Amino acid sequence: MSLFRSLQISASGLTAERVRLDVIANNLANVNTTRTAAGGPYRRKIAVLEERPVAFADLLGGQSKPAIGRGGVRVVGIVEDTAPAQRVYNPGHPDADADGYVQMPNVNVVTEMVDMITATRAYEANVTAMNAAKQMALRTLDIGRNA
Repeated sequence: MSLFRSLQISASGLTAERVRLDVIANNLANVNTTRTAAGGPYRRKIAVLEERPVAFADLLGGQSKPAIGRGGVRVVGIVEDTAPAQRVYNPGHPDADADGYVQMPNVNVVTEMVDMITATRAYEANVTAMNAAKQMALRTLDIGRNA
């Protein structure tokens, strides 16, 4: 694997985790939003990631090994969670129904915090991988200078 490919894979991971963190922040910001433009409470969003396919030119490069797992990751889309909204008894709320129940977003703060920690750790791992690749490149240049 070339130096630039490893940097490219780590960079794609950084981008994907940044999007995940943005989606999580949006979910947390809307934890109490009971009315949206579409009607009803806010629906939790989830970033869907998949392996980025290897470029066609890489497949023709005469590699004897299969090129599986060497393309990085990409965000395919952001989908709404299908979990039902929470019903909370709050008769004084402006969005309460006739029985006094309010449809609250299906956002669980604990789940979002766990997802945030996971995304942060993955981001840090990609930064560490990029720094390791950079250090290897610098040491390779140092060997070339001393020879």
